[in-house]
Amino acid sequence: MEHDFNDAILDKTAHRPWPVPDSPWLMTQTWHDLLFAHWRVDPEQLEAKVPAAFPIDRFEGAAWIGIVPFRMTNVAPRGVPSMPWISEFPELNVRTYVRVGDRPGIFFFSLDAGNAVAVQAARTLLNLPYYSATMSVRPVASGVEYHSQRNDNRAMLAGIYGPTAAPVVATAGSLEYFLTERYCLYNLDHFQRPYRLEIHHPPWPLQPAHAQLHRNTMAEANGLSLPDEPPLLHFAKRQDMVAWGPEPLE
Repeated sequence: MEHDFNDAILDKTAHRPWPVPDSPWLMTQTWHDLLFAHWRVDPEQLEAKVPAAFPIDRFEGAAWIGIVPFRMTNVAPRGVPSMPWISEFPELNVRTYVRVGDRPGIFFFSLDAGNAVAVQAARTLLNLPYYSATMSVRPVASGVEYHSQRNDNRAMLAGIYGPTAAPVVATAGSLEYFLTERYCLYNLDHFQRPYRLEIHHPPWPLQPAHAQLHRNTMAEANGLSLPDEPPLLHFAKRQDMVAWGPEPLE
């Protein structure tokens, strides 16, 4: 069942590029019906938008922007049972890839969510750029129909996406691995101090995907521009994860 969190993920850590933190993890999440839509962009565009504390990570000289719609369940602090009206909601991320020292991670330009409580909590606790949105996710014959409209009307995504082949695990060193196998995020706290937040999950079960995005203003809403070319697409049916608290960078 989709609401049964897989606690066994913490028994499998050999795939990670560095060990899990020694401290106790603090939160669970399960991600469902996730689309990775990626565009290759000029790193200079991102350097103007990403804090200098987080150098842009590149693959063969290029930087990447990801737009990632999905829905979540099991969103709950450790030891607290998930509650449907709080722990389940759609989310939509706009992100890029950065590296601090030897630890590649994710930097979020925006995170839209269909749950006002989650938005306020993430903004208060982590200073993450969350926004409330009206969102819907429903199954269709070819996969998922997804719609998100930010409540200030500045950002929208609407379309249909789904898998086209069986899942595989990305090979270390491949572009797919670079874009997905990342075990932390980076951000600035309320005092503009950089921090890292560690996560853990199994290797991504990636499937080639199709997507017809009828409306997509997510990059524009963040002051970014996407190239006039089709995105690289991957689908993941489910991913269980745990997260730790933020740690300031030295």
